[in-house]
Amino acid sequence: MSTPLNVTTHSFTDSQAQARALAERVAERLRTALSERDHAVLAVSGGSTPKDFFERLSREKLDWTKVLVTLVDERWVPDSDERSNARLVKSHLLQNAASRARLIPLYTGDATPETGLAEANARIDALPLPFDVVVLGMGEDGHTASFFPGGDHLAEALDLHGKTRVLPMHAPDAGEPRITLTLPTLLETRALYLLVSGEKKRDLLADARLGLGAARDYPVRAVLTQQRVPVAVYWCP
Repeated sequence: MSTPLNVTTHSFTDSQAQARALAERVAERLRTALSERDHAVLAVSGGSTPKDFFERLSREKLDWTKVLVTLVDERWVPDSDERSNARLVKSHLLQNAASRARLIPLYTGDATPETGLAEANARIDALPLPFDVVVLGMGEDGHTASFFPGGDHLAEALDLHGKTRVLPMHAPDAGEPRITLTLPTLLETRALYLLVSGEKKRDLLADARLGLGAARDYPVRAVLTQQRVPVAVYWCP
């Protein structure tokens, strides 16, 4: 008998409803963390999909001075670059009430992700893990975080028994060199969300969940099939 997937899906009519629902849920998780531990740790993705979510979350009322925010992955560019995930987070999340949160970036200023790897690992090691919330996205090639098909460290990054928290990643479709939290690091969380939009991604996700055709090898399937943490998918057209 196969193991049932640990995934639930929440569907919304539009991106604003999706963003509002996820922001309210994440804020609730952060408030609970602050009431229990006097700190909260949030890891988020870049890309265009989370902008509305970030802006909604930035207005949620909680003690943001005690919230640490980091990234699930990053392009190896400074935050002055328009493709920087850190820049996106600063521009859309660390605003309004959330301007008082502290960002822990992955980019270190070193020449390559390999030369900056020790520092990036040290930054994540210094966080009071587990994360309270991790929010992932997904590309149309089935990647999540920087787990790209053909990535030079993909197998190591997806190894559930791996001990490294952060890895560099070079892949044909990744554009810039990347740095990414590994799968076991991302699963060291109290709540895991996957934010996706569009019918093409909905179908891709369904195929990945079932392991159909080419989707059997999509990196996101490793997130969907693991049994450590439930995955809540938030989808809109």
